[in-house]
Amino acid sequence: MTILTLSKLTKRYAGTTVLSEVSLDIAAGERVALLGHNGAGKSTLMKLVLGLIRADGGRIEVAGHAPGSAVARALTAYLPESAAFHPAITGREQLRYYLRLRGQPVKQADELLEKVGLADAAACRIGTYSKGMRQRVGLAQALIGSPRLMVLDEPTSGLDPVSRREFYALLDELAAKGTAILLSSHALSELEARTDRMVVLARGKQVAQGTLADLRHDAALPLTITITPKAGLEDLIAEVFPGALVLEDRVTFTCAPDEKLAVLERIAAQRDHIEDYDVHAATLDDLYSHISTRAA
Repeated sequence: MTILTLSKLTKRYAGTTVLSEVSLDIAAGERVALLGHNGAGKSTLMKLVLGLIRADGGRIEVAGHAPGSAVARALTAYLPESAAFHPAITGREQLRYYLRLRGQPVKQADELLEKVGLADAAACRIGTYSKGMRQRVGLAQALIGSPRLMVLDEPTSGLDPVSRREFYALLDELAAKGTAILLSSHALSELEARTDRMVVLARGKQVAQGTLADLRHDAALPLTITITPKAGLEDLIAEVFPGALVLEDRVTFTCAPDEKLAVLERIAAQRDHIEDYDVHAATLDDLYSHISTRAA
């Protein structure tokens, strides 16, 4: 089931087009990353989805409903980059306040705080929380009502590495239950294994979309091969692979993706002279840089 539909979405400010005919569908349980430099149009797109501003062209539907409508608001949760709360109240009091606003039982507050790792700080004033802890309060309020669509803007800002892993594990759990997730982040490395698709915006235009494998195929960036020869055989191995460089006890070179199998066969032929080898495909950072440069 499609939860979010964007069709030729366009937005202008004072005659300047900040989004130009962006189209995107997100299905139930799908995790989609929205990538782009500052000013690419990510925040504008999210505001349009949330119904905070109106589009100048195109169509948006949240499970078949207009953005900003009562039904769409009930189905959608939002977490901004820097969640702000009153410093004098406790985490529990803040969650109870949001639960009352959403017409949900206040007894859920402790359960939500435990889910985001704040059970021990529930009775502490938010003014004593770190930025990462405040972000967890924001995530807890976003979970109220079991939303069908979650819109997350730099959601791991301020979280330490362990907290980031726990956060994405929670997103995996939500997606498994059918929640559609649209998130933006500049921390590209953490998105590689945590999202199903990526959408890249540049100057308000959608310049790429697909899985990590799709983006790698389209970019056709070279693979980096690193071989660890047996002691003293570095030069021998380097001669087998023209253009290879010897760096200390390793031999490294690049090859086109369609040459990968042939290169692996040549490596296998040298197995008696090799301790180990690694094949490194383009990372999401590499792909994003390539796509952005091409778009410019």
